[in-house]
Amino acid sequence: MEEENTTIEGEKIGVISHFFGQIGVAAIDLTGSLKVGDRIKIKGVTTDFEQVVDSMQIDRKEVGKAGKGDSIGIKVGEKVRVGDGVYKL
Repeated sequence: MEEENTTIEGEKIGVISHFFGQIGVAAIDLTGSLKVGDRIKIKGVTTDFEQVVDSMQIDRKEVGKAGKGDSIGIKVGEKVRVGDGVYKL
């Protein structure tokens, strides 16, 4: 049912696995690479926005880049939902 990269510009690099609403942080399971400074789009059924990755953490430690298989946390500007796709623009 999910369309892979056909309606969204950019490369799908992950999926939201958790959202911490109180602190505005999304946990993302990566299937591709991501680094601080990259522009991403988060898209789901009711989610659709873009932002620049200002910082990210793995196990509560700041990192500059992450790759396939990593689970990262990033600050997000809007509410996201589990299952939303993350795309690198």
